[in-house]
Formats: sequence, C-alpha cells, structure tokens
Amino acid sequence: MTRRLTFGLTIVLLAGLMFFDLATATLNPYAAPAAFALGSGQAAAGAHCAAMPR
Repeated sequence: MTRRLTFGLTIVLLAGLMFFDLATATLNPYAAPAAFALGSGQAAAGAHCAAMPR
C-alpha cells in the first residue's frame, strides 16, 4: 500500500465515523458535561485520583 492510499483510507474512515456519530447522537449542549472544568470548584469523580483518602 502506498502512503497516498493509506492516507486516503484513513481520512475516509475518520469522516465516516464522524458522520455516523453525528447521525446517531442526541445533541443537547445544555446537558453535556464541561469540556474543561478548571477552577469550577467541582470535585473530580470516576477516576483513581478521585479516590484519594482525605
């Protein structure tokens, strides 16, 4: 396989994945979690670093 073919297949597969995700997702920006919660005051949850002893 050439680099051009590999690059083309990668772009096609990524675009297909993106369109599939957009077509099947229910988009609600008001219910979505914050992308970055730096300094929000909210405690971390769901990770091993959130289970640190107090």
